[in-house]
Amino acid sequence: MTSNDPQILERGLLGMSDEAWERLRQQDEVIAPLAAMATVTHGAADSAAEELGLSRRQVYTLIGRRRKGAGLLTDLAPGRSAGGRGGRRLPEPVEAVIREVIRKAYLTKQKPSLAVVHRQIVRECKTQGLTAPARNTVALRIEALHPVEVRRRREGSDAARSLQSAGGKVPETVAPLDQVQIDHTVIDLIVVDDRDRQPIGRPYLTVAIDNYSRCILGMVVTLEAPSAVSVGLCIAHMTCDKRPWLECLGVDAAWPMSGKPKALFLDNASEFKSEALRRGCEQHGIKLSYRPLGRPHYGGIVERIIGTVMQRVHELPGTTFSNPGQRGGYDADKRSALTLTELERWLALAVAGYHGSIHGSLNQTPAGRWDEGVREFGAQPVVAHPAAFLVDFLPVIRRRITRTGFVIDHVHYFANVLKPWIARRDREEKFIIRRDPRDISRVWVLEPEGTAYVEVPYRTVSHPAVTLWEHRQALARLRQQGHDQVNEEALFRMIDQMREITATAQRTTRRTRRDLQRRRHLQASGAVKNPTAPPDEMLPPTNDEAAARPFDEVEQW
Repeated sequence: MTSNDPQILERGLLGMSDEAWERLRQQDEVIAPLAAMATVTHGAADSAAEELGLSRRQVYTLIGRRRKGAGLLTDLAPGRSAGGRGGRRLPEPVEAVIREVIRKAYLTKQKPSLAVVHRQIVRECKTQGLTAPARNTVALRIEALHPVEVRRRREGSDAARSLQSAGGKVPETVAPLDQVQIDHTVIDLIVVDDRDRQPIGRPYLTVAIDNYSRCILGMVVTLEAPSAVSVGLCIAHMTCDKRPWLECLGVDAAWPMSGKPKALFLDNASEFKSEALRRGCEQHGIKLSYRPLGRPHYGGIVERIIGTVMQRVHELPGTTFSNPGQRGGYDADKRSALTLTELERWLALAVAGYHGSIHGSLNQTPAGRWDEGVREFGAQPVVAHPAAFLVDFLPVIRRRITRTGFVIDHVHYFANVLKPWIARRDREEKFIIRRDPRDISRVWVLEPEGTAYVEVPYRTVSHPAVTLWEHRQALARLRQQGHDQVNEEALFRMIDQMREITATAQRTTRRTRRDLQRRRHLQASGAVKNPTAPPDEMLPPTNDEAAARPFDEVEQW
């Protein structure tokens, strides 16, 4: 055997140092999405070059290796060409037969031997009129498979668990919903308001992805900066049936991936360490795990899908691209055309398309991988009442009960269900209260026994539903005007004045348009009652009606 023999090369690459292997892995994370594109622009290549510390020419060389290879990490290693001396010489149809037989025959509980698998490959090649590969070539393809995946497919999940988390590597997953990664990003796109279609700025995206199947399980698009509420909304979207949401958007597409995750894998941002998230996960038996500090590749799966989404967004009118160099003279404000709802609709369709496309790391579609996992491990039940589920992830407030109920940020809340608690109240006891910042007209109070939440509305039911950011703006304005003592009536008068100014302004500023659109988008999602509706329609239920309503009667967000 010469030094250029494929078998020697393959084994030599698999036995490379940890540093060299990690360098290849980092390159593959950046190069794989580019290699999947029909055309790689100079801007995209330059961005990858900057991230990897390479030249543009070197990036294009790596893309060529990735495209000509067999989808292995070692395809990017120097000296690995697809057809030269010492490289792979098998035609792609033969490689496809090898991959298919390995997947359908070798990776099964039947655990056939290499000889049996090779005979099947030879038979299939003869049927298709192809030249059959040698047995050692098939052995090399099998050796290149991930050991955890091989163990799980051939011996079961319990046998595979012993290989997980070894050597300080990212923990592997063996079934759908074993581990879900969540992350945020600001979208590289200027959106417009839906009244005058004037630019209002860039929205935010929160996305959840299943590590096992690479399916996107949940998505939230908002004008609010990332927060604990964004995380809670994304988890709620992940766990519930998405068909009503898709119908509301007018999207005719399938998105069946849903269920309660066993574990969330998050970075160390403050919104991922909030009491709301911790308590919600504890309530529903969801384990929280965080990336080790100084090891950013632990979050590579969700960051890679976000990068792929942003590449697609750059095709839309109004894109800001990834950096000023890519944008050049393109006027994103002038070209902006999509409203927030239209962007949501586009993203939903993009997700459906992504689920049906071949994933480079899986050699199959994410949807197919999900279906395989569901058939093998069973489907997780979806959350029947998303509203009740979301309450467990809303921000936590602690307040003592008074003779008139609860006072939160100068606003009073009361319902008849509180009367027995008031009668026997302990002046030192603080209740756990959940509040949705998108609609503070009601809060949810945990019963003293800690078994269930009850809904408690404004004490003055004629006040309009408002968002927390409107409340804070009004409070700031009152203090600017010298009001040391703020009362509830003055606070809501200021909110009414601010809304009137926004609604009647002939020429609104970008910030004003954005604030108005924030309220409209929340109203459309059901989080906020219609602020322009007739007075009777604006009234929340009476205190008698609101007392301890069951969650299946509470409107959906």
